[in-house]
Amino acid sequence: MIPKLHYISQGASPTQHLENIKKACVSGIDLVQLRLKNETNHVVLETAKKAREITSKHGVLLIINDHYKIAIQAQADGVHLGKSDTCPLIARATLETWQIIGGTANTLEDCQTLIDKKVDYIGLGPYRFTKTKANLSPVLGQQGYASLVKQLQTKTPIIAIGGIIQTDVSSIIKTGVHGIAVSGEITRDFNSILNFKTLINADITQ
Repeated sequence: MIPKLHYISQGASPTQHLENIKKACVSGIDLVQLRLKNETNHVVLETAKKAREITSKHGVLLIINDHYKIAIQAQADGVHLGKSDTCPLIARATLETWQIIGGTANTLEDCQTLIDKKVDYIGLGPYRFTKTKANLSPVLGQQGYASLVKQLQTKTPIIAIGGIIQTDVSSIIKTGVHGIAVSGEITRDFNSILNFKTLINADITQ
């Protein structure tokens, strides 16, 4: 079962990423994605190993962004592959059967491709413009999610992503997505994790 709230790590350095991952784990997150950009494979691997120690201690799933081979070496719970990363079928052939594969999508075609390649979840976005998603278009908003979910009719969990804040949760979950991924809002206040989870579950039970 894919958790409904994902924390995507932030930080000015690998050490900061690890500090923030620890705070997220202590604050009740169920899944963390280690998202290190512009670092060598060695640095990503060493950071992933330390992140694995932290998340294992707290019973939290760890997903590695981009680097499926590092996910294997660090014994992470899976990998999240961007649109320009390794094909999920190639990663699946190498990963352990228990390891999760997530993929990034922006359009109906992206989603269908990932579903055909049997990913375990789809990170669909962006919900709104963010610096890290500046190269993706279009911004989906609530209507975009509602339209895509309706057209796809898929059992593959769809995770909304991209600049999401607490006041967005209710309208996003009502579109039929499985859950949300948050980076900035959680990094600013790790106490928001419980609020996010409450908001997600409140709308699902309704």
